[in-house]
Amino acid sequence: MANNEQIVRDFLAAWPRKKIDELMSYFTDDAVYHNIPVAPIQGKAEIRKVFEGFLGAFSIELIVINAGSGGSCVFTERIDRFDMNGKQFDLPVNGVFELRNGKIASFRDYFDLASFEKPSGLKL
Repeated sequence: MANNEQIVRDFLAAWPRKKIDELMSYFTDDAVYHNIPVAPIQGKAEIRKVFEGFLGAFSIELIVINAGSGGSCVFTERIDRFDMNGKQFDLPVNGVFELRNGKIASFRDYFDLASFEKPSGLKL
């Protein structure tokens, strides 16, 4: 359990480095990424495209407030801090990660969509 939680913490801590290959190394090939207000993204190749879009538009720091794990699941309470051309905003997020053999197989984030779209000017 502690190992899964550390893997998730390491993944979240990697975002400011903006290295897409490093971020993708945490996922299984058949992983699912789901920002709950929008449709899920299936497969590592499609997740990569979404992450490349985020990294192209923002500098991102994912700050863990609380984390807990049980079995293959890790739950996080976070503040996701976005910086877009000097404009910064914080997004409260709860994330649920399911791991398989040390890799993220499912990544679900729960947040208020308007709290992202309004300050970013982007529609998900």
